[in-house]
Amino acid sequence: MSLWTSLEPASATVDPGGSTRVRLRLRNTGDVVDEYRFEPVGSIAPWTAVEPQTLRLYPGTTGTVDLTFAPPRTPDATAGPNPYAVRITPTEHPEAVTVPEGNLTITPFTEVRAELVPPTVKGRFRGRPQLAVDNLGNTKLTASISGSDNGDQLAYDIHPGNVQIEPGRAAFVKASLKPRKIIWFGPKEQRPYTLSVLRSGANPLAVEGTYLQRGFLPRWLATFLGAFLALALTFLMLWIAYKPPVKTAATEQLKDAGVSTLAPSPTLSAAPPSPSPVVTSAPPAAETSTAAAAGGGSGGGGDSKPSAKPKPATAATAVNKLAAQDSGRHVCYRIYIGGKGWQAPECDGATAATSTDDEQILSVNIAVSGTAGSAANAFIHDPASTNGYGKYQPSGWTAIIADGKDNYIGSAKPGAAYMTGFANNIGSGQLCWIVRNSGWGWSPQNCTKPRPEYGFSGTLDNAHWLVAVRLTVPN
Repeated sequence: MSLWTSLEPASATVDPGGSTRVRLRLRNTGDVVDEYRFEPVGSIAPWTAVEPQTLRLYPGTTGTVDLTFAPPRTPDATAGPNPYAVRITPTEHPEAVTVPEGNLTITPFTEVRAELVPPTVKGRFRGRPQLAVDNLGNTKLTASISGSDNGDQLAYDIHPGNVQIEPGRAAFVKASLKPRKIIWFGPKEQRPYTLSVLRSGANPLAVEGTYLQRGFLPRWLATFLGAFLALALTFLMLWIAYKPPVKTAATEQLKDAGVSTLAPSPTLSAAPPSPSPVVTSAPPAAETSTAAAAGGGSGGGGDSKPSAKPKPATAATAVNKLAAQDSGRHVCYRIYIGGKGWQAPECDGATAATSTDDEQILSVNIAVSGTAGSAANAFIHDPASTNGYGKYQPSGWTAIIADGKDNYIGSAKPGAAYMTGFANNIGSGQLCWIVRNSGWGWSPQNCTKPRPEYGFSGTLDNAHWLVAVRLTVPN
């Protein structure tokens, strides 16, 4: 070997979002002038900068190279020791590669985000919000969830009460709010409450929401029933007081006329009375219809209404047709291409894609059946990014959309940012995906378990937009 190397120091520590520098010292121990190329390798290579990238040394001389480590403040920067290496390739003897190794310790940091979905719930006897807790730090998060409100007006049933969340993952906590007092009549009342994420050695993270409690019977219905009962009692009293007496005078009239009340002889028959004429005040319905039709015809015909424009087929339209055929598990999806609009929905692993890599997906419409609903969140291009990554839009998850309903992520508005990926989950079974971004080939198939687990399809890289999607929900 014609090269001697040394890392100074061999072990270093850095905070996520900060940077540190390690010096690589090397000496040409050979007998010819050589030029060396430097390339960082390992899991932290994307965050490593080498300056200079090439160095020319004469025999017996020594040079130095600076290695700058700048891990981002994201869950990808795993806390703890992270080994790294630098591949040194001589120009004169490219087969004599040297790879000095070192160790970089990334300090842990904790960042938690929580959001109520939805922030306002309504109900007469119970409200059921969900708390989405995201671990944006680089260490496992352990926390408990509790609820409180002013005046102790609500009782809380929270499941699970304790969560453990890996870095970069999220957990969904179901809460059931039950009012301690029922409103029988009257308007709805707002009851503010707070769900707190409690962590050891840290201040609680409080998320505020509102429970809108409705009355059991609305005030207008109580007023209507009271008025109706009063009118019914009034009518009954008037009927009893002014009921006309019914009395027959047939016997007296017969006696006054001197007619016997005995039954007539069987041999005699009385002629039936002649029927009285029936007077109608209006023609029959059929005639009226005929006359109306005739009148319309004589007028040259009425104006014909234009037929309604058929609604476009959405992902929910497609998934409901499949569910009606076999009642199984299905997922359907369609994409919105910038400049071209919504495409036809695809289902169960079929490809929804742009025509070329120059076209961009701006929005995705997803619907499921047999999976206990789905939730999703778009990851879009961020023109203000300083680290080359995009951003989630919106910042929190969508509400859990029930089976057979449309879920939309991203934006189909003019000038909307393109999607680089998206996160989504389902309530039961597995969710699997394969996607492709511009300039790259298809990703390998990945699968995730049901909530609170979720999957991410695509990339965080700002420069590669989403161009193709395949989703499946295996049994």
